[in-house]
Amino acid sequence: MLHEILLSLSGQPSPLLDPEVAAAGPTTPESFPLLSPPEKALLASLARLSRLHALLRAHTSRISSSHPSTICRAVSTAISTEHLGRFQKKILEVEKAVLGKDSAYVGGYGIVPLSTIVSEFAPWTRRLEWLWEVARFMQPESAADGTPGMCSGARLIDYLRAESQTGYLDLEEIALQLVKAAETAWMRQLSMWLLYGDLPTFGKDDFFIQAIDPNGDDDDEGASSRGVIDFVMNVDLLPKFVSPATASSILFIGKSLNHIRGRRNRSAIDTSASSITGITLESDHIHHLSSLKSPISTAALSNAVTAIRHSLSQTALSKLLPLPKILEVLSLIHDFLLLGRGEFAMALVSHADLRVQARQRRPEPSRRDKSGGLDGLVIKEGEVMAALAQTWTELYSLQNEEEVDEELDLARELLHLSINNNKKGMTPSRDVAGTNLIAEISSVSFDDLLFPASTSLSLRVQPPIDLFLAPSDISVYSIIHSYLLGIRRAQIRLSNLWKHTPLRRNHPSPWGPPRSNTRGGESRLRSQRQRQNARSVQMRPIWATASASIFVLSEIGGYLQGEVVQGSWQHFRQWLEGTPPGSGSMSRPASRPVSRPVSRPVSRPGTASASRPGTAYASKHHETTSILSADTALTGSWRPSTGQSTQQHQHDPETLTVAHRRYLSSLVQYLFLTEVPFTSALRSFLTSIDHLIALVSRLETVQRNLDLEMDEGVVDALADYAQEERSLLQDLREAREEVEAGIKEIVARLRDIDDSRSGEGRKVFDLSTTTTATTTNNNHPSQGQHGPFASAAAAGDPNMYIPRKAAGVDRLLMKLDFGSLNDGGIDPRYFQPSSAFPEYGGE
Repeated sequence: MLHEILLSLSGQPSPLLDPEVAAAGPTTPESFPLLSPPEKALLASLARLSRLHALLRAHTSRISSSHPSTICRAVSTAISTEHLGRFQKKILEVEKAVLGKDSAYVGGYGIVPLSTIVSEFAPWTRRLEWLWEVARFMQPESAADGTPGMCSGARLIDYLRAESQTGYLDLEEIALQLVKAAETAWMRQLSMWLLYGDLPTFGKDDFFIQAIDPNGDDDDEGASSRGVIDFVMNVDLLPKFVSPATASSILFIGKSLNHIRGRRNRSAIDTSASSITGITLESDHIHHLSSLKSPISTAALSNAVTAIRHSLSQTALSKLLPLPKILEVLSLIHDFLLLGRGEFAMALVSHADLRVQARQRRPEPSRRDKSGGLDGLVIKEGEVMAALAQTWTELYSLQNEEEVDEELDLARELLHLSINNNKKGMTPSRDVAGTNLIAEISSVSFDDLLFPASTSLSLRVQPPIDLFLAPSDISVYSIIHSYLLGIRRAQIRLSNLWKHTPLRRNHPSPWGPPRSNTRGGESRLRSQRQRQNARSVQMRPIWATASASIFVLSEIGGYLQGEVVQGSWQHFRQWLEGTPPGSGSMSRPASRPVSRPVSRPVSRPGTASASRPGTAYASKHHETTSILSADTALTGSWRPSTGQSTQQHQHDPETLTVAHRRYLSSLVQYLFLTEVPFTSALRSFLTSIDHLIALVSRLETVQRNLDLEMDEGVVDALADYAQEERSLLQDLREAREEVEAGIKEIVARLRDIDDSRSGEGRKVFDLSTTTTATTTNNNHPSQGQHGPFASAAAAGDPNMYIPRKAAGVDRLLMKLDFGSLNDGGIDPRYFQPSSAFPEYGGE
């Protein structure tokens, strides 16, 4: 019987230790009548141990051969070979001791007590039960290959590290050994990415870095064959001991190495086997990774990754992603996407309106609504692209023949205006970068104001700039562009109303002598004067409302464009160059002369000591913001401008990336894009302005036709212009009241923002608190772009960029209060066309 017990413990089937009998207990019908009840109870524990051994052998073998995660396979193999091997070795030791008649097992007359055998294997019951729980955690018994019940490597590492905190020393030792096996397998995957920029060959679906195709194809092999490939981070596959900043650095290092290898493969220059990525592999990188001991601590991993990142930044990335190239792209974004060039916005709005008017002249009754609005107007992709092409042509015509605007050439190459299509781009589940920042932005859309279709101006990011700019960053810039352009467009269109001479003057001029001296001439002059006086009285409230609307838009636009966008960009640009804020002017390219002196930068970035924001916003001419010197254009290297300290800190590319994301996040907050009530009120106000402008333009046409009918006898039998004029005047009164209500609503929402952001005990725009709240989800690092912000700020990094704080909303409210817009309606005495726009005469 003793031999049968040892064979059964080794995993062999035995009728003596029947699993069903052992599971049912000693009260079952007797299979062996010679066994006493105490002996049956002792055999039950051995039967449990035998069954666990057999189950573990079979289950670990299935996991090691079919599980998609190499980490789970490594742990399963460690359980089978090491821990079950120890159990098998223990069986052999007991058998050897029994055969050798060791006194510890064999008593008098060669009797081996069954209780001695049971006590010898008693500790293994707890161990095998725990190992069985681990094996079932990796792959449940009912789960097959590829089912949702399969465990990932990150979950297994977190589970084992949590299970190591136990009161049993033997279980703690086993858990730490399994943690070492799991982390060793994970480090092999990580080393391929950190050293070569390659995803692991085996188990890449279990690695937290995933390769995707920006065109929507999830097959990374197909994407790599086309030369277009991107990498994203999946936090569900990221172990908890990896901090958000470390995970971001790991992603950045691998993407950089992948770009270097891609450039080398395309140029076919490097054929050396010892330089796989195009640079000599530093032995220090391998040393940093090999120095990590299990269990890996968060600080040790962070220090190793930071050391590799700094080493890589000083060698390869200094040539792959130099500072002048980053500054060039950021300057282009500021000038065009953030409307730093006023002439670009004006030309784009002008040509877009011309395209819409041309489409309106070709009505499509099946697609237009009865009200004559633009809701059913269809704009094609070609018309949108043609409007942008005409805009570039107009901007080129503004240059002198001997001047070459390199930034304009680059903008024409990289910027494209297109109609938004839901089928385009990556799905939200795959585009994990920047989802938190986009989620914070208000859902109120401004992208259908330029055209009666959802359009967006975006930047085509080309390698290696995609290491610095993520697709989510470009999406945020497109949202900001539509928002600022909507305000600027309404201001331009309202200003153009004063160019409609027949609405403000008696046009054409009345008859003069000798025709006016006749009785008929006097009668005609008298009727025209009475008609003109009546129209002037009717239109005076309209002009007052339009003038008030221009005032509100100019002040809001001036604050957003001048104080927020321009001030934040100057502050961020100075940090990029390593220049102290307010230390002097920036270096400029020799190829781009400046038509006006640049506004002096703020001396205190945290205050509002900048120049009047409305000046920079309303100017048609471009205030150049380029910071590359002529030496940069000639030599490709960046040099500090005159008076700049030569001992400046050189930021590594990932620090620049994190700083840019903080800068972008601060822009979103200071532009009120996170305030849903304000954006909703502003969108309604802009829509009501478009409606008012459309009614005024229609009224001009109707009155012109009515004058021809009354004065010249040109009668249109199919139209009743008199009735249409009365109807339009009624609609104008309603539209004017709607615009005035919109002004009051905007001012009220600004007051709410001022109260909420300057409340007692609350800092204005507490960026660190905001980003921290949005970067943690179930103790996992965020998938978005804010993760490194909070961790770096919490660590007190002296090189971390701190965004500039714009002036409070109270300054904007004081300007609006000065126009008597806050209470009691609009006083026309404050808003006369002559006072607001003296260049148009104001008659």
